[in-house]
Amino acid sequence: MWNLRCLLLLLCFTIVAAQRSNTKWLTLNGDTPLVIARGGFSGLFPDSSYNAYMVAMETSLANVIIWCDVQLTKDGVGICFPDLKLDNASDIDVYFKNKKSKYLVNGVPMEGWFSIDFNFKDLAPVTLRQGVFSRTEKLDGTLQKILTVQDVANQVKPPGLWLNIQHDTFFTQHNLSMRSFIISLSRNVLINYISSPEVNFLRSIVARFDQRVTKLILRFLGQDDVEPSTNQTYGSLLKNLTLIKTFASGILVPKSYIWPVDNSLYLQPYTSLVLDAHKEGLQIFASEFANDVPFAYNYSYDPSAEYLSFVDNDDFSVDGVLSDFPVTPSATIDCFSHLNKNDKPQAKFLIITSEGASGDYAGCTDLAYTKAASDGADVLGCPVQMAKDGIPFCLGSVNLIDKTKVSQLPFSHTASAVPELNITNGIVTFNLTWDEIKSLKPSISNPWSEFRLYRNPKARNDGNFVALVDFLTYAKSTTTVSGVMISIENASYLANQGFGVIAAVLEALRNAGYNNQTAKKVMIQSKDSSVLKEFKKSRYELVYRVADDIRNIESSTISEIKSFASSVILTKKSVFPSESKFLSGQTDVVQKLQSSDLPVYVQHFSNEFVSQAWDFFSDSSVEINNYIARAGIDGVITDFPGTAARYRRNRCLGYKDQPLYLSPVEPGGLLQLMARQSLPPAEAPNPILSESDVVEPPLPPIAKITPAAGNESTADATPTSRFGQSSVVAAVLTCCLTILLVDLVIF
Repeated sequence: MWNLRCLLLLLCFTIVAAQRSNTKWLTLNGDTPLVIARGGFSGLFPDSSYNAYMVAMETSLANVIIWCDVQLTKDGVGICFPDLKLDNASDIDVYFKNKKSKYLVNGVPMEGWFSIDFNFKDLAPVTLRQGVFSRTEKLDGTLQKILTVQDVANQVKPPGLWLNIQHDTFFTQHNLSMRSFIISLSRNVLINYISSPEVNFLRSIVARFDQRVTKLILRFLGQDDVEPSTNQTYGSLLKNLTLIKTFASGILVPKSYIWPVDNSLYLQPYTSLVLDAHKEGLQIFASEFANDVPFAYNYSYDPSAEYLSFVDNDDFSVDGVLSDFPVTPSATIDCFSHLNKNDKPQAKFLIITSEGASGDYAGCTDLAYTKAASDGADVLGCPVQMAKDGIPFCLGSVNLIDKTKVSQLPFSHTASAVPELNITNGIVTFNLTWDEIKSLKPSISNPWSEFRLYRNPKARNDGNFVALVDFLTYAKSTTTVSGVMISIENASYLANQGFGVIAAVLEALRNAGYNNQTAKKVMIQSKDSSVLKEFKKSRYELVYRVADDIRNIESSTISEIKSFASSVILTKKSVFPSESKFLSGQTDVVQKLQSSDLPVYVQHFSNEFVSQAWDFFSDSSVEINNYIARAGIDGVITDFPGTAARYRRNRCLGYKDQPLYLSPVEPGGLLQLMARQSLPPAEAPNPILSESDVVEPPLPPIAKITPAAGNESTADATPTSRFGQSSVVAAVLTCCLTILLVDLVIF
């Protein structure tokens, strides 16, 4: 088994975590909410394994509570295992193919390998494995054995121990006494919490425990489930907290008891349960927290935002949370709680959005830009496209099918293939006039829809597209925004079609007054060096985007980039390469560019857990922290600026010693915790960026194409603002939209 020293070495965690916030909390006793690690760090490692327990302790608050689901073996030994059936989270079926059984559990027939059919010594060869199939199985092969409760107490030595007794009635039916086991265990093991969904079990032991030392907790199941002792539903039991106080110190409820969600997975108003429990003198704990399952859309796939709604709101705080990923609530409680948007940033880096807050609204719409500004973005991005009548506007793709509902409208007949733009069937922006494009409904991007992760479906078609000049006017008038980033692609192809995108951008910047001011940063971004060279005479920051993943960069390449650009955008894998979503190392590309006075920004950061390497624990804040604190990049390009803005303000960045839950992870650390046979296959190395990769011929001249009758270019016309009819009206509408968003967003 891995010992503590080995785990610390492999994961490069070197500082003891300590919770340092003295803020008064709205818990029952005003104490800091507890983090309870369900089966240890079960979101990544096999549930109830030694590694899961140790990593949970080393990445969590110093007073983390370790959770053990207690099962009894045939000979009465108590083991920590997440379920009555052993086959889901272990390889017992490999060793005992013919010992499958069928039992009634609370009146429901269940089939599998049950703990009551095996003496503990029979389980010696059995190893634990990840029981949630959507999680990685690569950490299963390290021969993690089933632990007894005594093993956990003596070997893991947790700061606090929580024993959950889920099926006392079942064990009693098979002549095994959970009561006797718990009472005997308590003679030599300090048990801090004992929970059970069975009232009679808690009543049977209440007289044997001092609840100042060991707190008894009634665990609630679904509201329509029936509690076997009283034959009442848990929803009915909830109405009699006074009765519960006679045999328990607190209750453990699914999180939906506190913040219910509707059938569309949107939050409903919170219930009075926390306040009611506290009024009765009961602690209340919330369960079912995991970073890698869909939760309410209101949280924008940000697990810290969800925790904050339970522990840091103006009305209540639960007394603890039960989590498969204890690193996240630990950081949330110590680092992210009790912050406000006016708090001073603790880290210096730019928060850039390529299309506004496109994780919450359709990209490049007025709503996406307003939300991004409200959430704390520094730089708003506009990917410029050209309309048929020569008007530049903001949209994330030249193919309208990608970002709008155009295919459902009469314009569908204009669909065609454009091989030069890698479009097999599309409707390109320059085939429609700006008025026609304004009439289209936007469509929110769902980059992870294959995993059934969708972005804010209620607002998937909300908002209006904006012309470039209106985008620039809005950004200029918004005090919270420090600049804009204009992205230009396909300039060469557009020139051959008669569209001068460079001239259109420069004209829009002049019309919006950006050519004679220094208050707002202007960034011109492209993956084409030929485009950036067209702006060399301007005072704007020219940003070269390296589109491909690279492992290194030649010195001559850096010199060439410096001849036409003043900063660089890299992909995430160009900083931390990975194999099968496990970090395999760290390149020195960032350091090489920065040593040549080229700031480095990295794209694309998303909150959805599937977008992140396993090493980041399905937590977007952990990922951002690694790129800022370890790689030292100068800015992030994100779809969710609110997450990055909160990370930048977090108080832990101001600590002299960083706690472990906010310490960067070591690239390759998880690979070292794998058995050799479990290692992912090596992938082909990324290329080295050479000088020839960035040198391009100059842009072609703008082709002179005679427009069809009635389709004369109107490039000089000033389009109607989607933010308002004038700068004054724009400011008023911006204010109204911001107020509306504040009313709608709960965190």
